[in-house]
Amino acid sequence: MRITSSVVCVTVDDVPSSSKFLADHFGYRERMAADGFASMRRDDDAVDVVFHAVGLEVLPPELRQVRVAGTIIAFVVDDLDAEQDRLRAEGVEPSLPIREEPWGERLLLVTDPNGVVYELAEFAEQ
Repeated sequence: MRITSSVVCVTVDDVPSSSKFLADHFGYRERMAADGFASMRRDDDAVDVVFHAVGLEVLPPELRQVRVAGTIIAFVVDDLDAEQDRLRAEGVEPSLPIREEPWGERLLLVTDPNGVVYELAEFAEQ
């Protein structure tokens, strides 16, 4: 098997608000969109993100009403402090401000209007 890219798909109530949040604060752009669907991409190696609207018929019937929950989309960054400052300047208050874990990870969490959680992380040099 050869994997050519990676995509995370999440189901939300309001696709445009999640795609706008990702574009405005994380540099994604809309690659494809239709009613109830948006595919988001960056020009680097970040994972693509697809938003599906609740009830979208392309989803298996048992998943059509399941909203994003318990999923965290994580991005590893070079300067976590600068990213927290940037997000706050853009009006995004972290849902979890920077914290340091004993295993060497520093992270912060932000949450979009649909409850999609994004983690920004950096790791201590080994």
